[in-house]
Amino acid sequence: MKQRMVELLDEILHAQEAKLLRCGTQFVPTLTSEDVLQPVDYPELEKNPLFRYEEGVLEGIHTVRSALLALLRENSGD
Repeated sequence: MKQRMVELLDEILHAQEAKLLRCGTQFVPTLTSEDVLQPVDYPELEKNPLFRYEEGVLEGIHTVRSALLALLRENSGD
């Protein structure tokens, strides 16, 4: 069950990464997945509320995943 939770979060994470890239390419057609990591290089993204929202969702998923992994590690000794 624990492994499935991590797999599910990974699926959600990858889906949001793809969504963020699709969102970004609407404003910067040549954007790559690496470019998404540095939106400050693209004023079209830096000031775009939709892109920033989707970026925030991705950050939230990363935070939840990190917290879950820490909890699972902490409880693995039980």
